[in-house]
Amino acid sequence: MSTRRGFLKQTAAAGVVTAVPSWGAHRTDGLVARVEGRIGSNRIAKKSIARVRSVIRREETVLRHGGNGDNWHMSWASDDRQYVSLCDGSGFSDQPRAFYNSRMIAISGGPRDAQFHDLAGYPMLARPTQRQNDTRYYNFGTLALDGYFFQFMSTFNRPFRPNEEEEPDRNNLIRFNGAKLIYSPDSGRTWHNQNGSTPVVWEDWNQRSREALVFFEEDQEAFSLLTILQMGRNYEHNRDGYIYVYAPNGNTEGTMNELVMFRVLKGKLLERSSYEYFVGRTAKGGAIWSKDIMARATVHTFPRGWVNSLVHPYAWHPSVVYNAPLGLYLMANWGMGAGLDGMWFSRPSYLGFWIAANPWGPWTQVHEETSWLPAGEPNARAYQPQIAPKWISDDGRSFWIVWTDFQVTDEKARRLAAEEYKRIANAGTSSETDVMRSAMSMRQYMPYYAFNVQRVELVIA
Repeated sequence: MSTRRGFLKQTAAAGVVTAVPSWGAHRTDGLVARVEGRIGSNRIAKKSIARVRSVIRREETVLRHGGNGDNWHMSWASDDRQYVSLCDGSGFSDQPRAFYNSRMIAISGGPRDAQFHDLAGYPMLARPTQRQNDTRYYNFGTLALDGYFFQFMSTFNRPFRPNEEEEPDRNNLIRFNGAKLIYSPDSGRTWHNQNGSTPVVWEDWNQRSREALVFFEEDQEAFSLLTILQMGRNYEHNRDGYIYVYAPNGNTEGTMNELVMFRVLKGKLLERSSYEYFVGRTAKGGAIWSKDIMARATVHTFPRGWVNSLVHPYAWHPSVVYNAPLGLYLMANWGMGAGLDGMWFSRPSYLGFWIAANPWGPWTQVHEETSWLPAGEPNARAYQPQIAPKWISDDGRSFWIVWTDFQVTDEKARRLAAEEYKRIANAGTSSETDVMRSAMSMRQYMPYYAFNVQRVELVIA
């Protein structure tokens, strides 16, 4: 079987390999690489990329749609609704009876008149039924395709303690270390585990394994935070039959700011053995792929200095969409504004936008903010910018982003809520009344921990 050096020597002789990203310490024994060309013609994309100068966030367009939750990864389904993942929140009910670890919401309408609908068939992962020490799964990467919904559910290496955010354990840092894949074959009415069994099972901490999860305790804990490329309504703009998935390459400064990716044929998403990892680029703009996860290479590297080391590392989790009118790929990403002590959300976040002619880049940065303050809020702690795949203009020159803001506007209410949360956590159980009181309190002291939207315009020469 070819080694990396032998493989590159052969392909270089054939004139197909340009600079390949660093392989680092990745094992290359048994590498079976596939070299693919570009997706169709890139003539339109190259012309658009050459003309894009920058982007402008239109502050006057900021809308606060409320609700309670964060992250908001979304996909545009064939029924013309966007299906969005909600993490750690009570959703959009005026009388919240549950605080969801993960939930799916359907969105109809446009960015200014969006209407939110709870997906009743979604598996329950919430207080009061969920206890403090139960395994947590966070729904991030989401795809709606031909009546199926798919979600990658990230999980931690250990349980949260009741006072984790107040007194993080420096010697036993909590980290994302795997992801479970669940799916619905009937537009969200019923849900299945990756192996087809139903109902969905939330494994105990000691039951998680590589058999139960699609990724678990991989090298550097890569592929624990997953993002699925969005390509229009029902993935309609895809032409090569592949689903593309992105993730940070680890949980530390120097790995979390490295972007890695894999692809898989549409009908094979549930089969980990069919995943092909990005290895490098060819001279003609194509990509080299391998089924060996250890052979993976970095697709793009984001700036250093934006990964927190306390609570849990959380940064550089992208949103990537295909902008069909301009024929280019558009990525939004963010870095955590950590303090000198490594604590998260100590200062404003980093925000950037990038464009490319292919899902694997190369990526050209067209916007950078080192102090992201939506609507000019001086205390904003914005994060997880998501490009809404449905809300791209007909000419491709503008789009809408969705984000969450971690800023606290009422410190006294926050302290009282923290004490109440500890009481519930230490009791080991909670009632619907406890959940409602906690949810309403959170909406008071963190009113922008919600579904916020803003129009962004591409400046084109």
